[in-house]
Amino acid sequence: MMGQNQIVDLVLPTDNDALFSGGGPAFYQYIERDYKGVKSTPWEGGRYGFVRDPMETSAGVVYTRFHEGIDIRALHRDGRGEPLDEVRAIADGKVVHVNPVPGYSNYGKYVVIEHHWDGSSYYSLYGHLSSIAAQPGDMVKRTQPIATMGYTGSGLNQARAHLHLELNLMLSHQFEAWYNTFFRNDPNHNGIYNGMNLAGLDIAQFYLALHKDPSLTIPEFLSREETFYKVTLPKSRHFDLLRLYPWMLAAGSRNEKSSWEVSFTRSGLPLKIEPSDKHVAQPELSYVKKSSINYSYLTRDVVSGRESSAHLTNYGKQLMRLLIYPD
Repeated sequence: MMGQNQIVDLVLPTDNDALFSGGGPAFYQYIERDYKGVKSTPWEGGRYGFVRDPMETSAGVVYTRFHEGIDIRALHRDGRGEPLDEVRAIADGKVVHVNPVPGYSNYGKYVVIEHHWDGSSYYSLYGHLSSIAAQPGDMVKRTQPIATMGYTGSGLNQARAHLHLELNLMLSHQFEAWYNTFFRNDPNHNGIYNGMNLAGLDIAQFYLALHKDPSLTIPEFLSREETFYKVTLPKSRHFDLLRLYPWMLAAGSRNEKSSWEVSFTRSGLPLKIEPSDKHVAQPELSYVKKSSINYSYLTRDVVSGRESSAHLTNYGKQLMRLLIYPD
């Protein structure tokens, strides 16, 4: 068993530390955008959050595509323009997954490291690597080199080489069986470390918050996040989230109620678990923040409809079933 670090002692994964002097174009890798025939290269597209795929709505322009991590631009290149930046572990942990085949993921070649803080596991993910210097099972120390920055993965070129970095919670250890049931025509090469099973927190804001308060924990940080929707789930002995992140359970909660109500951010990051008296046979939307914009644009197509007609999409129902699979 790994040591239980109570302090989340994070370092940035490359030499680029411009996040702490304002971030912006010095830190984030720009994306290429073509919106209504206008081409642009906004660095904002490299940030965490709903920062991509603008769409015109009655309430103005909304960004419908979520970016689960941050894209850190290269500082060092050779004479041919190839990125040279060393990629390092952001904290002590164990390498749990290495994907060496670019075509097996949108992340290209990537590495996942498991970290233990306060009795729960969190997962840092390093994507678009050119070469990897770590193996599954390796115990790594904070700042230890694990790879070299690259531009593997779909849609990248040498000019846009960067490191895609995430810090994630895991949704379920039953992911592979669930995935093979619902997506059997699209092979999963990455086991439980598939991006669909990893929900990313706002790692840039977390770095900045830790800079101000080094004693900050992940549960404390996430307690500031806004709940955008809630889903009531049938009771299940396979409800992994509760075992993985017991801190999500509201203080003083009692177990013997009929179902669980889980609170989520817009992006689908789970924040809180509460017992509920409601009887449900399948996952059911129980709350959504009021908005005049179609919810499918705001929730990565987990919730659809508007205001009183809001409901889980078919994809949303499948995703929520992952939390209690195979029940």
